[in-house]
Amino acid sequence: MNEPVDAPETRYVHAGSDPRRQGGYVNPPVHHASTVLYRDVAEMDASQADPLKRGGPVYGRFGTPTSRAFEEALTELEGGHAAVVTCSGLSAITTTILAYVQAGDHILVSDSVYLPTRRFCDSLAALGVETEYYGPTADGAAVARLIRPRTRLLYIESPGSTTFEVQDIPAITAVCRAHGVATIADNTWATPAFHRPLALGAGVDAVVHSATKYLTGHADSILGAVVCTEESYPLVRGAAIRLGQCAGADDVYLGLRGLRTLDVRLARHQEQGLELARWLAGQEGVAAVLHPGLPGDPGHDLWRRDFAGAAGLFGVELDPGLGKPDIDAMLDRLRLFGLGHSYGGYESLIVPADPVSHRLPGTWAGRGPLLRVHVGFEALADLKQDLRAGFEVLLRGRAGYRVTDLSGQHT
Repeated sequence: MNEPVDAPETRYVHAGSDPRRQGGYVNPPVHHASTVLYRDVAEMDASQADPLKRGGPVYGRFGTPTSRAFEEALTELEGGHAAVVTCSGLSAITTTILAYVQAGDHILVSDSVYLPTRRFCDSLAALGVETEYYGPTADGAAVARLIRPRTRLLYIESPGSTTFEVQDIPAITAVCRAHGVATIADNTWATPAFHRPLALGAGVDAVVHSATKYLTGHADSILGAVVCTEESYPLVRGAAIRLGQCAGADDVYLGLRGLRTLDVRLARHQEQGLELARWLAGQEGVAAVLHPGLPGDPGHDLWRRDFAGAAGLFGVELDPGLGKPDIDAMLDRLRLFGLGHSYGGYESLIVPADPVSHRLPGTWAGRGPLLRVHVGFEALADLKQDLRAGFEVLLRGRAGYRVTDLSGQHT
């Protein structure tokens, strides 16, 4: 592996790549591999002595040179000890949680987590693991009051899925370390380009990614990854082996390719996302824009302290009283904003969201319908015009309705 370099822009280009061991080629080859043949029994015995070590090849499911390259690159970018690649973002989450818990344990989970994460944590009750959700604006003292003798793990997603609350990770990890509680952070939204939870305050024990999103960046791969500390790596790698976790060679290669442009793509997502968020905040029919990069957002100060930038994903709360038929008509009218799940690709997306259906009472204060918006790389003028047409449909029955045009004037 190349010697580490300091400039972030350079790391994204060269991390996990060594043309000298790749036959001189810039990109590593894609290894479609299952069986590994050994020269003799001694070599076989040596390779199987400790499957947790990142040594020579053992079997395709344990990793190939392609997956190793991606793991090494992401490890360097996150500032971790080692990484584990999985078949999806959810598998990265579930594998890491299962690495820590056993029957009788109690875990704390942010109330604003990704809904599939919540459903998985709820299912742990069948295994004798109790999940307790805490409000995503809780400070360190509030978290400390929730820790029990059997609390094993705390799971953070910051900003929160759909509602984008920012958590005080340094305060939370300090409390957890003092009580011997492990911490996991989902860093899919910010990526290591904008946020490094392993190096923030006391540091988390593991960072999970849906690499499907910004890391790959082209809406053409399903991939997950976990970046670990030296202490957490044996636990996570061991769980991945027991659960049969691995990812397809082509998906891993697409993730590695995506890392090369992550820095420039995230800068574009940030620029476009902030501009469109500001524009939306001035539109009639919008009650609030949920974006920690905007001054006045409840999480803005924490975001400025702990993050280097903002992704292109945020929430838009519409006025209370706007009903599903009007919102459906608005979404159906849009031409450039695709109606589809996921995010992080080059294309703009929009979906309705309903945090009330799965949140604790009182942790979500919004009163109006919610939309989740992902801003891609289309021209901003075109995206605004697309939304303008959607708002005309949404509010066409409202007397005296005016929409702000592209120059900021009301029409």
